[in-house]
Amino acid sequence: MPFRGLAVGRPEEVTHPDTLKAALAEGISTLIFVFAGEGSGMAFAKLTGDASSTPAGLVAVALAHGLALFVAVAVSANISGGHVNPAVTFGALVGGHITLLRGILYWLVQLIGATVACLLLDFTTGGLSTTAFSLSSGVGVGNALVFEIVMTFGLVYTVYATAIDPKKGTLATIAPLCIGFIVSANILAGGAFDGASMNPARAFGPALVSWTRENHWIYWVGPLIGGGLAGFVYELFMISPEPTHEPLPSHDY
Repeated sequence: MPFRGLAVGRPEEVTHPDTLKAALAEGISTLIFVFAGEGSGMAFAKLTGDASSTPAGLVAVALAHGLALFVAVAVSANISGGHVNPAVTFGALVGGHITLLRGILYWLVQLIGATVACLLLDFTTGGLSTTAFSLSSGVGVGNALVFEIVMTFGLVYTVYATAIDPKKGTLATIAPLCIGFIVSANILAGGAFDGASMNPARAFGPALVSWTRENHWIYWVGPLIGGGLAGFVYELFMISPEPTHEPLPSHDY
């Protein structure tokens, strides 16, 4: 059941070469993802004047995020697990698939990677401002919070089913593609309402660089609840416990 493998970890784990290599992979992958995702919105805004309020802009941003996340997960999956998202790391922590100390290190480098990506965008675009996530007109705080919980639940549930579950088998080969697809689909579903973050690091980088704090807590609380809930549900109902006895021969049934 969930929490059976929850562990704080030993201090020496944080400085172990394998952990540091995994953390570096997470930071680079998050930078790749946020640079392409945020950059796509900025590019569309420059070309059309508004990237968020048109159907074409929403599709373009959703596609860019899905493709970028597919690559970011694929290039780090064998090194760090390809989390690229504090909510995914939290979901893995809830299920006992990562220690708390390693998780904190992942969170730190994910936030740094996202921030560096936004600083690079600010520099390379000649000072165009990154855009923090915000609520659309008519969308309340409660609406946006539920949106983030549900969308992140779907994302982390997909991660568990395709990348974490011991029974995933050959499905693991398309895990990055599935993860990219669900993020694109969720952006199409929720992007017009609250931006569809599903990722505290993805929200943190633009908010910090543009120094925008309004309703920023939603993009932390919602994804962490959704990610933790997905880890809890999958571990409780979907992952079979280890057998405690030898299976009976078929003729005994």
